[in-house]
Amino acid sequence: MDKEGSPIYDVVGIGFGPSNLSLAIALDELRSDETGEPPAAAFFERNSSFSWHRNMLLPAAKMQVSFVKDLVTFRNPTSPYSFVSYLHERGRLPQFINNHDFFPTRREFHDYLEWVASRFSHRVQYDSQVTEVTLPHEADTDRPAEHVRIRTGTDPVHGTPAYVSARNVVISTGLVPKMPIGVERDERVCHSSEFLERFRGWDKRGLKRIAVVGTGQSAAEIVRFLYDSVPDATVTAVLPAYGYPIADNTPFANQVFDPAAVDDYYYGMDDSKDVLWQYHKNTNYSVVDDEVIRDLYQRVYGDEVRGQERIRFMRLSRVTGVKRVADDTRVTVHSMATDQVTDIDVDAVVCATGYEPMDPAGALGGLEKYCVRDEQGRYRVERDYRLTTTPHLRCGIYIQGGTEHTHGLSSSLLSNIAVRSGEIARSIADGLTAAPVRTS
Repeated sequence: MDKEGSPIYDVVGIGFGPSNLSLAIALDELRSDETGEPPAAAFFERNSSFSWHRNMLLPAAKMQVSFVKDLVTFRNPTSPYSFVSYLHERGRLPQFINNHDFFPTRREFHDYLEWVASRFSHRVQYDSQVTEVTLPHEADTDRPAEHVRIRTGTDPVHGTPAYVSARNVVISTGLVPKMPIGVERDERVCHSSEFLERFRGWDKRGLKRIAVVGTGQSAAEIVRFLYDSVPDATVTAVLPAYGYPIADNTPFANQVFDPAAVDDYYYGMDDSKDVLWQYHKNTNYSVVDDEVIRDLYQRVYGDEVRGQERIRFMRLSRVTGVKRVADDTRVTVHSMATDQVTDIDVDAVVCATGYEPMDPAGALGGLEKYCVRDEQGRYRVERDYRLTTTPHLRCGIYIQGGTEHTHGLSSSLLSNIAVRSGEIARSIADGLTAAPVRTS
C-alpha cells in the first residue's frame, strides 16, 4: 500500500485490447529469477467485456495478417496462448490446416482473443474508466516520483473515488474513429466502428439507398456486405480514388512489418522515414485486399449483365456535408474531377473513413506536463516504447500506439504485437530490478 492506502502494482495497464492483452501474457511468462513470480499487474478497461472491432465482424471478412502473427508466437513460439493452441483446444486444428489458408476470418480471430482474455480475467477490471493519473506528491520537490496514483472509477460500496498506484503505466486506449470534416453522427449516420450494431437497428424495409464513404478495406467490406444483405438496396460508394487501391502484401514489401524493421525506422534519418512511409503505406493504409476487390467487381459485372445497377460509384469525390431533409439524409458530394457539387438523398450513411492514432494525452492527465515533446510537438518515445519524462517522474510511462512517428508503420498493428509487448515487459522487469532513470 502507498501512503494513501492504495494498492501498489508493478504495472497498471490502461485499456485491455489486443496490445495490453499481449502484454499481460508477456508479463505472465516473464518470471523473476528471484521469486519465480511475474510482475504484479492490473488492467482497467472501460468496456464491459473484451472487444476488438466487434462491429466489423462481417461474415466473409478475413484477417489481413497471418494467424502466426498472433499475440505471442513471434516472441515465444511455445506459448500456450498461441492461435495454434486455441485451435487445438477448440478441436479445429486439422480442419484449419486442411483449409490451406493463412488468414482466419475476423470472427474466428476475435474468438481467439476472447479465449485468451478469459484466462486473464483475474488481471482485468472491466467497466472501469481511468479518469485521473497524478503524482503522489508535489512535483516541485527534490524527490522524483517512484509511482503514480490512478483513479479507476468509484468504489461501488462506499461511493468514494477508487485508486490504485503503479510503478509503471502502459497506455493502450486504441485508435480514435475519424469522421469526414463537418459530418456528425446521428441515428442514420455512423462510423464503420459502430456499423453492425447500427445495421441491426435499422428498419431493413425502409433501407433502399445507402451511401458508404471511404476507400479502404472496411469500406469495401461494408459495400459487399450491404449488397448481399439488403437485396433491394442500392449502395453508393463515395471514393476519393478512381477505384479501390490494392494492398501490397508481397513478400519483400511485407518485410516492413518484420521486428527488425522497427530498428531501421527508429534509428533511421528523417529522410529515410519519409521515404518509407511514401513507398510502403500501401501495405496497410487505405488499401483493400485483392480478394475483396475481385468479389465486388464480380457483383458489379453480374449486375451489368442483368441490366441493373445496385452499386453506384462516385469516383474522385469527397463528402463535404450531411444533413437531414424531411425523411431523407442528404449527402453533399464534391467531385475533384469536375469540381461539381452533387446532392444525393439516402436512407443511411456509413463513414468508413479510418482512424486517428491513439493520443495518450487524455489518459496521462496530470502527468502530461512531465512528458517531453520534440520540435514538432510530438511525444519523445524511447526505443522500448517508454515516454521520455522530466526528472520529476521516475515511474515508467509506456504507450502502445501513437508511436508511428518514432517506430514506424507497425506501431499500432497486430503484425508486431508479440515482439512489442515482449520488449515492454522486459524493459519493465529490468526497471524493477535496476531502476534505470531515463529523463530528458
